[in-house]
Amino acid sequence: MRYAAAAAIFLLSAAASAQNGRWTEDRANAWYSKQPWLVGANYIPSTAINQLEMWQAETFDPERIDIELGWAEGLGMNTIRVFLHDLVWEQNPAGFQQRIDRFLAIAAKHNIRPMFVLFDSCWDPNPRLGEQREPRAGVHNSGWVQSPGAKALRDRRNYARLERYVKGVVGAFANDPRVLAWDLWNEPENQNSSSYGKQEPRNKVALAAALLPGVFAWARSSAPTQPVTCGVWKGNWADAESLSRMQRIALDSSDVISFHSYEDAERFRARIQSLKRLHRPILCTEYMARGVGSTFQGSLPVARELHVAAYNWGLVLGKTQTNLPWDSWKNPYIDREPPVWFHDIFSPDGRPYRKDEADFIERMTSGR
Repeated sequence: MRYAAAAAIFLLSAAASAQNGRWTEDRANAWYSKQPWLVGANYIPSTAINQLEMWQAETFDPERIDIELGWAEGLGMNTIRVFLHDLVWEQNPAGFQQRIDRFLAIAAKHNIRPMFVLFDSCWDPNPRLGEQREPRAGVHNSGWVQSPGAKALRDRRNYARLERYVKGVVGAFANDPRVLAWDLWNEPENQNSSSYGKQEPRNKVALAAALLPGVFAWARSSAPTQPVTCGVWKGNWADAESLSRMQRIALDSSDVISFHSYEDAERFRARIQSLKRLHRPILCTEYMARGVGSTFQGSLPVARELHVAAYNWGLVLGKTQTNLPWDSWKNPYIDREPPVWFHDIFSPDGRPYRKDEADFIERMTSGR
C-alpha cells in the first residue's frame, strides 16, 4: 500500500515536472521550420545484434558505421534514429560519452543528424553487458534488448541510476547542434506478446506509465536545445477521449509529436491527420514493412506532401535479421527465404535490395 501511494505521488509530481519546460507550439514549429524535410532510417550497424553490441567499447565499430552512413548519405538521408542503452552508461559514463561523440562526428561527416532513443520496451527484457549472443537462425531481431530491463523497471531502487543516465547523456549533448532530437522511450507499453511476453512484468505498462513523466522531467532538467518526444504507435489518436493513459502522457509532454505506422499509404495519411489537431511538428519515427503493405513508394510521398519527417526501419541487413518478418518468431525462416524483405535497404556489401526503390528514395529526397 505504501508503495502504491509513493508511486502515485511520484507520478503526479513527475507529470507536473514534465509539463514544466515543454516547448510552446510556437517554439516547436519555429524549430521545425528551420529543418530540411527530415528523411532517414532507424540505424544499427550490420555488425551489431543490439544496442549493447553497438555501443560497448569492445564491439563499437566506427569504421563500419562510417561506410554505412555513407550509403545513407548517398540516398539523400539527413537524419537517423539510434538507440542507446542505460547499462553501457552505467558501466563507463565517460567512455560511452566519448563513443557517442565519435559517432556524432562520423554522422556529421555525412551531413546526418541523429535522433537518440534513451529507453526501449521492445524484445528481450533481460539485457546483460558483455559478449552478446549470436543471432537465432531465421528469426527477426532475435537479440535486441530492452532498456531498462524488466528487473530495473520493477525495482524503484534502480530509478536513481536511470535518472543519472538520462541527465548524463542529455546533459552532455544538450547544446550540441549535431544532435537533432531526443526520443525518450520507444513503445513503452509494448508487452512483446509474440516473443518474450511470459518474461515481462505483469504490471509493465503501469510501471512504465508511472516512470515516463519522470523521464521527461530528467531530460528537460538540462534545458536541451533539441526537442524531446515519445511516440505513439497503436490505437486511436483522433481525439483525447480515445487515448490510453500512456498515449496521453506522451502526447501531452512531447515538444514535437512522433508516431509509428507500419500501414499502407491511406492509413498512414489518416494517422498523420489524426495528430494534426495538436498543432505541433509531426515525425514518423518508424515505418516501412514491405510484407504488410508499408512501403517507401506509399509512405514517402505522403510524408513529403504533409511535411512529416520519415524514418524507415532498417538501413543495412545484418545481425538483427530484420529482413525477416515478425512472424518468424513463431515460424523461423530456417529452410526458406521470405517472399520479400520485411525491412532494410542495403545488403552488407552496399548493394540496394531493390535498385528502383533506392532510386525512388533518392528522387524523393532530392525534391524531384
